[in-house]
Amino acid sequence: MARPTASERVLASLADTAEFTLDALAKHGIDHAEVAVGIGKELEVSVRQGEVELVKEAQSSGLSIRLMRDDRVATSSTTDLSREGLEAFVARAVEMAEISEPDPLAAPPDPKELVRSWPELDLFDPRTDRIDAKRGLAMAQQAERAAFKASKKITASEGASFSRSSGHSVLATSGGFLGKSSGTYQSLVVQAVADDEGGKKRPGYFWTGGRFFSELERPSAVGREAALRAVASIGSAKMKTGVVPVVFDHEAARGIVGLVAGCVLGDAVYRQRSYLGSRVGSVVASPKVTLVDDPLIERGPGSRPYDGEGRRVKKRTVCRRGVLETFLLDTYSARRLGLTPTGSASGGGGVPHASTSNFYLKAGRSTPASLLKGIERGLYVTRMMGYGFDPTTGNFSRGAEGFLIEHGEKTRPVSGVTISRNLDELLQGIDAVANDLVFKTSIASPSFRVDAMTVAGD
Repeated sequence: MARPTASERVLASLADTAEFTLDALAKHGIDHAEVAVGIGKELEVSVRQGEVELVKEAQSSGLSIRLMRDDRVATSSTTDLSREGLEAFVARAVEMAEISEPDPLAAPPDPKELVRSWPELDLFDPRTDRIDAKRGLAMAQQAERAAFKASKKITASEGASFSRSSGHSVLATSGGFLGKSSGTYQSLVVQAVADDEGGKKRPGYFWTGGRFFSELERPSAVGREAALRAVASIGSAKMKTGVVPVVFDHEAARGIVGLVAGCVLGDAVYRQRSYLGSRVGSVVASPKVTLVDDPLIERGPGSRPYDGEGRRVKKRTVCRRGVLETFLLDTYSARRLGLTPTGSASGGGGVPHASTSNFYLKAGRSTPASLLKGIERGLYVTRMMGYGFDPTTGNFSRGAEGFLIEHGEKTRPVSGVTISRNLDELLQGIDAVANDLVFKTSIASPSFRVDAMTVAGD
């Protein structure tokens, strides 16, 4: 789990830059300062119909600061990390603070509240940066070939792409915090296309991703699954309008959990942009629903050893068996609400705000297949489109596609329908949760079943 020597050297250099900037700010007599400095590398390649379509590789670096003087706050950022450039940058930022409006609630955490040690979460894969464009293109081409090989009904490809990224960052504050972190991520995506009657094109999309290269599924498996999904959608049509049970597969379910995540953030609550704003301690979902935010998952896509203000982080149960227990708060939103910060800050060195880490619906004991049992007629959702959600009321309505459920089995493919129900009612209508939770993204969910939703079709 130890970082490579090369990474430690990068972090040491970034820490030196951060401390130089803090010293420069101190010379201007500021009351408080936060400095975030980082460097990142990325590669993105794609192919279409076997031909190279894109090769993009880049490296970036930058520094941002937030400073306070007499309750006046300024934030700014720069890509010039030379000593002369940083001194001029600091002087301009101090001038910005002098003309800003006072905001006493923007004061930093007490230095005693800052963490001095934290766990290593195994977030950096040394192999990631060694994957060059040639290797990435070979993987994308292999995945696309596998899609065509999987079925003769695959007639085209919308492309296959591989991407990787790595980053090193340092957060330093005048309160005495100095944190170093690094991380990697890579993914492989394929979109195959099958022909349907009337010249319609039916796409099938599948992807794999993870912090470590070894976590990725084989390119051939990714391409084959994309093809199978495209073929399965041939003959897709609307279903009759009605109020029916709906099963969300784990990818579609993740979208629902993401809506809840946005409603438990302190910023949304104090701005009165969340229907959950006054609901702590009350029932907001069914007893099957336990929602967790856990920044300490090893190799987790959203894991972090400390928050964006230097506070300790911990696993938090946001909703336990249907009862809302807490919001996720940074220092500012906690003060606005008269609550205690939860170590959920992002935006260190810039405008602080609350954010999720690894936010997920806890897995149940049911198998995904068992969610269909007992449904005489319903909808199995594999994909949702659009953004029909009002966080202030909870009203939810989105386009969807998937499969018709008849007599406990998936039958024909469905598309062109809209599903709707208030999110508050939807969560309380969850009557079964599956055991297929996977962490490919920082928002995750197993498949689950909702007792009833309005499906608008024919």
